[in-house]
Order: sequence, then C-alpha cells, then structure tokens
Amino acid sequence: MSKEEFETRATSYIKSDPQDPKKIEAFKQIMTYIAGDYEDGAAFDKLDDHLKEIESTYQTKECNRLFYLALPPTVFISVAKNLREHCHHSRAGGISRVVVEKPFGKDLASARELLGSLKKYWSEEETFRIDHYLGKEMVKNLLVLRFANIAMSAAWDKNSISNIQITFKEPFGTEGRGGYFDEFGIIRDIMQNRKFLFKTLHF
Repeated sequence: MSKEEFETRATSYIKSDPQDPKKIEAFKQIMTYIAGDYEDGAAFDKLDDHLKEIESTYQTKECNRLFYLALPPTVFISVAKNLREHCHHSRAGGISRVVVEKPFGKDLASARELLGSLKKYWSEEETFRIDHYLGKEMVKNLLVLRFANIAMSAAWDKNSISNIQITFKEPFGTEGRGGYFDEFGIIRDIMQNRKFLFKTLHF
C-alpha cells in the first residue's frame, strides 16, 4: 500500500466541513506510514529509525512507545517478537507497552498458547489485551442512564420489553479481510459486543 492510499483510507470516513479541506490536509501532515513484512527484522529497524526521528524533536529525552496490534492473531507473535527485539525503548530511558486486540485465538487452548508465547517477549506489566469496542457503553453512559434513572430502569426490564432485534450493519464489505474471517469466523470477531445495534420494541 502506498502512502497516498494509506492517507485515503485513513481520511475517507472523517466527517469534516467541506468548506475547510485544510483540516484534512493538516491531519495528513501528522500521519506517517512505514510499510514492511511482519517477520522482517529490517523493516522493524526502519520503523525504529523513524520513531527515533520523531522523538528527536521532543523537548524531553524520555520517550515512551505504545504499540497497538490491530492484526490477525496469526501474526501477533512474530510482530511482538520483532517489536521487542528492534523497537523496544527501555534502553533509552522510556517505557514500551504493547496492546493486543481481540480475538485471542479460536478456543481456550489456542488462546493459552497465544498468550504464553506473547509472554516470552513482553511481560504482563507491558501487555494490555483489549476489545476496542468495549468503550462504547462508557462513552454513551448507558449503565448510568438505566440504573440511575428510575423511569428508564423500570422500562428496560423483562416485563416491559417484548423483543430485541439485533442488526449487524456496516456500510462496507470485508475490504481484504476475507482470509481472516474465513479462518477465525465473523461471529467470533463481532458476537461479544461489537458493531451491534440493539432496538427495543413494543413497550
């Protein structure tokens, strides 16, 4: 993927004032894109050099790095290994952390194997496991809205709701993720809580 294609993908869904395209261009100026193979150590050296170039502009000498792995689980370990060996920043006085996005394997056995392998390169203190959609309830304050409001709490229970319809809705296709979904399954990716619209009907 070229830098131009990356910028197009990164900005295509931004809702911006059409009268002010300079905002989009300003956003593009602060984005960078480094291409490389997941198992190529030289590519991670290139990434490390790029990060050092950015960090050289900081006023402080202590620089921290956060690596967010929104990747297929099949490449978690190779990427985690290369990040540790080529991009870890503890030698420069800063800290490094790695965030691993779900799903963690296909079942309990594969999840244990994945997390066990991950610990070979990153300590528990350095590792965060996340479902990127879990923050939606906090943002919308749904729990507070229901349980802190007597009227809402009374309405949102089994006696008041006739049925719940679950709709999976996205305005695009798999966009190159077909192989990932074929191996891990779309249900495993979305079923917990992700990208669902819940509708309560017939009060």
